[in-house]
This record gives sequence, structure tokens and C-alpha cells, in this order.
Amino acid sequence: MTTAPIDLFASALQFRPDGGVQAAERQMTSSDSRAWQIATFHVESDAEVHADHWEMHPEAEEAVCCLAGGVRLYFRATTPGAEDMVQVPAGTVVIVPRGRWHRLELNAPSDLMSITLRHGTRLERRTDTH
Repeated sequence: MTTAPIDLFASALQFRPDGGVQAAERQMTSSDSRAWQIATFHVESDAEVHADHWEMHPEAEEAVCCLAGGVRLYFRATTPGAEDMVQVPAGTVVIVPRGRWHRLELNAPSDLMSITLRHGTRLERRTDTH
């Protein structure tokens, strides 16, 4: 255990099922770990939030938090039609339901935080890019 400050923009925090918390490398794809991850990012472009990919977490909901800046959170249409979009301004959070495909686009350079269980996370390239 460390009592030294941890740079949240350089490391993620993992909350393990046994109640322990540790700093670790960020996992943005599926992880074998059963730990919940809190990861914080400074992003300047849509490429940094993989706007050209859909993401889905089959085992848990995800909290997508905008700490500064602003983003648009898109949900893949469940029936043929347009994507659902939610504006996420600074200081707000959107809870992404378990198993729901989603993606982000930036309104401005932003500081974001993601809280989820990465186990089973899937990424799929968008075929309907604009």
C-alpha cells in the first residue's frame, strides 16, 4: 500500500472484489481482472476517445463523467434509425446501461473519467462514419 499521491491522468485505479484498491495501467479493452476501473483522461481529439468505434461493457454499467470541457455520448440505435445522443457538459455524468453500445465525440478538449468493470469489454469499428 502507498500513501503517496497517485496521478490519475497517468494511472487508473482498480477496485478489487476483495476490497483492495491499487494504481494500475489503464485498460481500455477487455481485462481478465474482475476489478472495477476508474480512469481519467485529458483528450484533445475524437481519435483519443475512439469516436470511430462502438464500445460495450457486457458485465457492468459505465459512468462516463465529464470533468472539464464537453462531449457528446452516442448510443447505437436499437432499431433502424438515428443514434441517440446525450450532451455531457462539464461537471456531469451519464450512466451507460450494461450491454449498450456507445461512443463519444468531443465538443472541446476535455477531462473525462470512466468508471466500469472492463472484463468482457468489446470494441467494434463503426461502419456508418460521417
